[in-house]
Amino acid sequence: MSTRFLVSGMVQGVGFRWFVARHARALGLAGYARNLPDGRVEVVVSGPDDALPALERLLRSGPANAQVDGLERSADPETILRANSFDII
Repeated sequence: MSTRFLVSGMVQGVGFRWFVARHARALGLAGYARNLPDGRVEVVVSGPDDALPALERLLRSGPANAQVDGLERSADPETILRANSFDII
């Protein structure tokens, strides 16, 4: 099972996906980050459950140029990640 995060605010065009990828890889998580047409960033991850709180804290703060206004977290049983890496889409 995967976890899906939707991050809203000023999160596109500020290096947010690269920030997420760097930290997700360091935490041993697989998945992806992508920009959505509505201005949010979608992050889907799988990996050690104990790494998710750390990633969530990082998503709430974002990189220096970002401004995170909201974060939604949900279980995503529909998405089964077969990758062993974290990608930027």
